Amino acid sequence: QVQLVESGGGLVQPGGSLRLSCVASGSLFSFFSIGWYRQAPNKQRESVAIIDSSGTHYADSVKGRFTISRDDAKNSVYLQMNSLKPEDTAVYYCNANYYIGSVQSTWGQGTQVTVSS
Repeated sequence: QVQLVESGGGLVQPGGSLRLSCVASGSLFSFFSIGWYRQAPNKQRESVAIIDSSGTHYADSVKGRFTISRDDAKNSVYLQMNSLKPEDTAVYYCNANYYIGSVQSTWGQGTQVTVSS
């Protein structure tokens, strides 16, 4: 069972920056997609930034502000978040999908990001 562990969340003022990290228990090459989702209170979980075989994909609400990257040597995926807004407040989850007989999906435990003055 693949495990994902996120870190890097916290409280930041509007306009500030945070960098989230996600460390996987296995090689990133095992995954056909990996990325970040978020869930705000009373809202559905939504995709933020994904890396798959066709490249990187961003939600319209974060384009130009967030950047997803990977470090294969460290089995890690990062989310650099700049120009943060109060509406970015949410629990951020790392997700990875892989194939073992059938499609498997695994989630991290989540990390809280709060943007507030």
